[in-house]
Amino acid sequence: MTITEAQADVRRIYRGGYSGPLVSAILWVAANAVYFLVSPGAAMATLFFGGMLIFPLSAVILKLVTGEGPLPKGHPSTALAMQSAFTVPLGLLVAIALGTYAPELFFPASLIIVGAHYLTFISLYGMKSFGVIAGALVLLGTIAIFFMPSLGPVSGWIGAGIFAVFVPILHLGGKPATR
Repeated sequence: MTITEAQADVRRIYRGGYSGPLVSAILWVAANAVYFLVSPGAAMATLFFGGMLIFPLSAVILKLVTGEGPLPKGHPSTALAMQSAFTVPLGLLVAIALGTYAPELFFPASLIIVGAHYLTFISLYGMKSFGVIAGALVLLGTIAIFFMPSLGPVSGWIGAGIFAVFVPILHLGGKPATR
């Protein structure tokens, strides 16, 4: 199987990856609400532990909507997907450590980490849209940390908006070409 064929499989099976950003948007809205309604520490826990549910919940959505399951056993893209998935919780440990000292920096740091994680999806799906998502998340996090610190506490909501905007774009990008 060529890389192009593997990418086409991933796009087809995961419908362009739209369900991940859909679940992520909901999670980021919830975590940012928890930041204001409960505490920054609870928001950190919400994003960290909720993030571990993104793939399983995305898979449930796809199963309900399309009836499709995961990539077949032995698929050449499985390893890249798994390796990419483990970068986020490891990176979020750094964001949590930073957020412990400066809670307003937790969401911006998390956006940068998650944005960097999305770069691997360019290769996994063969879709440049993931580069735009990655760039938008990293840019938002960078602006909130270095140029507009007042955005920090609400940057999770803005990030959720970025995810939400890309849900239909990714869904359309994952549809098989018609002849």
